[in-house]
Amino acid sequence: MSPNKNIRQLILQAKKMMDEAKIPESHLEAEIFMMKALNFSRTQIYTEPEFEPDKKSVELFFEMVRRRMKNEPSQYIIGKCEFMGLDFDVNENVLIPRCDTEILVETALEYAKEFGFKNIAEIGTGSGCIAISLAYYGKINVVSADISKKAIQTAVKNAEKNGVLEKTEFILSDVFENFKDQKFDAVVSNPPYIKRDIINSLMPEVREHEPISALDGGYDGLRFYRRISSDAKKYLNNGGWIFYEIGYDQSDSVREILNKNGYTDIKTIKDMSGLDRVVVGRYKLGEI
Repeated sequence: MSPNKNIRQLILQAKKMMDEAKIPESHLEAEIFMMKALNFSRTQIYTEPEFEPDKKSVELFFEMVRRRMKNEPSQYIIGKCEFMGLDFDVNENVLIPRCDTEILVETALEYAKEFGFKNIAEIGTGSGCIAISLAYYGKINVVSADISKKAIQTAVKNAEKNGVLEKTEFILSDVFENFKDQKFDAVVSNPPYIKRDIINSLMPEVREHEPISALDGGYDGLRFYRRISSDAKKYLNNGGWIFYEIGYDQSDSVREILNKNGYTDIKTIKDMSGLDRVVVGRYKLGEI
């Protein structure tokens, strides 16, 4: 770990260490940590391979490498993640935004444009990535809830970071519990949907580091779909829409939950891999 080593040598050393710990994409991870340690761009990493970092930067670099070797996700280590082309701060109090969830946001934005949504409620905000992306790209007012105070604090920080603080409101609430008596054009949620008895079989990066409360969907993974689908009817405008991210094998079950709660126009949207990813429904009290 000599500070006299250059970027190329340090990255190769870190790659070897992470390979021995069976960390996937070790070279990419090493580059990410070097970028963080030096505050360099990836271009600088590639164009200045002979640069010799100082002792403090080398120590920081290998501290991150050791954390990754213990299966801590790199997003938590560097403290940020990209989602929908925006930058988000992330930490152990929030679920790491994933590209699958972009399908949920893109679907909601398409419907928002077609049906002229003016406001949306989101349940389970976490980092705020969904609400902030909707506000940023759709110019829509979003009220977003989470049961975690620390998640709310992270989401507010991210809203300010991405310039949508005035179009977003984050409230501490168990589902709709602390919502005011207001109506929304749509409800959006990526709820916890992992079956409780399989959480221990998830990758160590997930089960050991990401918040269990953002993963545990009850005994069958459907607990929050039932609750949100029922409670949302009080807060949706007549003809309002509901959008869910789902697990790849949950489409039929979630569609049935929506149908039993009186939703119509139910549709399933697949992700880029061809897997079921989003379920949409509409709540009508009568003819509009």
